[in-house]
Amino acid sequence: METIVVEIRNPKAKRLLEELVEREWIALRPTPQQRWQALSAQLPDVPDEEISEDEILAEVRAVRQTNPHN
Repeated sequence: METIVVEIRNPKAKRLLEELVEREWIALRPTPQQRWQALSAQLPDVPDEEISEDEILAEVRAVRQTNPHN
C-alpha cells in the first residue's frame, strides 16, 4: 500500500476519486487537520474562567467511580 497527498484542482477530479472509492480501488482518509476539526467540534465549550485543581480532581473521581475498570 502506498499513501500519497493529492491536491484537487477541479471538481471533476474529486468525482473521479469518489468513483474509485466506490470500486474499492482507493480509500480517502481525512487529514490530521480535518480529524482535529471534527474532534474539536465535539468537545464542550470551555468557560472563560480557569478551572481549579480541586474541580479537576473532583471530575476525575467522578469518572473513576462510574467506570469500575480503572
